[in-house]
Amino acid sequence: MAESTPELHEYTALELHQSLQRGEVGPVEATTHYLDRIARLDAEVGAFAHVSADQALERARHVEREVPRAAPLWGMPLADKDLHPRAGVPAGFGSRAFEGFEPDESDDLVRAVDAAGAVSLGKTATPEFGLPSYTEPAAGRPTRNPWDLALGAGGSSGGAAAAVAAGMLPFAPGSDGGGSIRIPAASCGLVGVKPSRGRVPSGSGIDRLGGLGVVGPIARTVADAALLLDGMIAPVGYPPRHPFAVRAPGDDGPFLGAAIRGEGRFQVGVALDTPWDEFTDIRVDPAPRKALDLAIELLDRLGHGVEDVPDSPAPEYPAAFRTIWQAGAATIPVEVGSLDRLEPLTQWLVARGRERTAGELADALAVLSAFERRTIERFAPFDAVLTPALAMTPRPVGWYDPVDAEENFAQQVRFTPFTSFVNVAGLPALTLPVHDTDEGVPVGVQLIGRPGGEAVLFALAAQLERALRRGRRRPPVW
Repeated sequence: MAESTPELHEYTALELHQSLQRGEVGPVEATTHYLDRIARLDAEVGAFAHVSADQALERARHVEREVPRAAPLWGMPLADKDLHPRAGVPAGFGSRAFEGFEPDESDDLVRAVDAAGAVSLGKTATPEFGLPSYTEPAAGRPTRNPWDLALGAGGSSGGAAAAVAAGMLPFAPGSDGGGSIRIPAASCGLVGVKPSRGRVPSGSGIDRLGGLGVVGPIARTVADAALLLDGMIAPVGYPPRHPFAVRAPGDDGPFLGAAIRGEGRFQVGVALDTPWDEFTDIRVDPAPRKALDLAIELLDRLGHGVEDVPDSPAPEYPAAFRTIWQAGAATIPVEVGSLDRLEPLTQWLVARGRERTAGELADALAVLSAFERRTIERFAPFDAVLTPALAMTPRPVGWYDPVDAEENFAQQVRFTPFTSFVNVAGLPALTLPVHDTDEGVPVGVQLIGRPGGEAVLFALAAQLERALRRGRRRPPVW
C-alpha cells in the first residue's frame, strides 16, 4: 500500500524550501496551507498577536510572479516577532500602551526577510517590549506550550517558538537580548540560535545598549535553523552587506553546509556555574541535569574531548546587568503620565532605569565589558562550551509574580541563569532538545561557541541530533 503524501507542515523547512525550488509547491499554496493551520490551531496556543492573511496572500502572489527563485528564502512562510515593525501591519509590542498602533515603516529585519523572498503571515506574540522571559502579556492572551497547554512557551520570542512547535510555521525569526530566542526554543523542544554579535547585519547588536540584542532563527531542526540564519545574514546573496565597520570574526557563512555535514571532532567544556549564583538560589532541576548528562555521554561517545570548565565567580555581574536592563527599559517611548498602562514589571524597570545616572550606566558597561573579556579568555581552550539550556522545565502559565517586580525578576533568573551572560560576552549559542520529562515535554541543552564560531555549533548540534535519533516528534497540538 502506497504511503500518503505528507502535508506541507510535515516537511522540514529545508524540505519545503527544496520543494519550492523544484516547483512542486508554490508560494501561494504554502502560504494558504499555513494560514489554514493558524486558523485551526492558534485559538488554543496564542502564538500570534496578529494574522495578516490578505497581505500574506498578496505578498505570496508577488513573490511567485516577481521575485527570482534564487532568493534564499523564496516563498518560505514565516512571521515577524511583534517587536519588529512592518509597515501597514499593527504593532503592539506586547503592550497596552501601543494598542491600535500601525507603523509607517518596517524595521531592518523585516526588510531583510522580504529581500530574501520570504512571506510574512503576521506578527508572533511577545511579552511587553520583549522584557520578560515568558510570554503572558496583559495586552493579549498568554502563549501556551504546544507540548502541554498548561505550560508557558517561554519568551520573549514565545509566539515564534510556539508557532513553529505547533506546525503553524516552518521556522521563524526571533530576537535575543538575554536569552529570548534560546529560552522559548528550549521550552518548546526546538533549535534556537543566538548568533555572534555583529553576525546578522539587520540585527547585529552593535547598535544596542551593551551590545546585547541580536536576531536569529528558531526552527525544528539544526539544518532548518541554518537555512533561515543564512537567509537573514545575506538576504540578497553572499557576501553579506554589513552596515558597520565592526562585525563578527570568522566566516559569514553560509552555515547550511556545516549543519548538514555535521563533521569534525572538537574540545567541549562543560559549565554549571552561572554569574547569578550569588544573586539568588540557582538550582538545576533533575530533568535539565539529565539532559546535560545525556549530551555529555553522547559527545564522549562521538569522540569529542569533554572536560569541566573551572568555575569563575562574578559577584559584580548581577547588579551591572540589572542596571543595563533597566537603562534599556528607560528608553521605552511611554510618557510618565501613561506609565499606568504598563505592567508592574515594566513600570519597575522603566522607573528604575530613568533614575539611573550616567555614571552608574558607565560603571555597569565597564563591568560587563570586563566580564566579556574574562569569559572569552575562560572559554578559549574549548571549541564549544556545554551548559543546560534552562535550570528548570517550562513554567506553568501564571507562575510568575504579577505584582512584585523584584520577585518576578528573581524568578526569571532562577529559570534562565545560563543565557544572559552569553549576550554580554557577544558569543554565539545554540539550544537543541535532547531529552524529555516523564510527561513528554522536551528538555534542551545549550552550546556556546567562540567569537564567530557558529559553524562549529552547527556541526556539533548536527552530530548530536543524528545520535539522539529523536525523529519527527510532534506535540499534542499538531
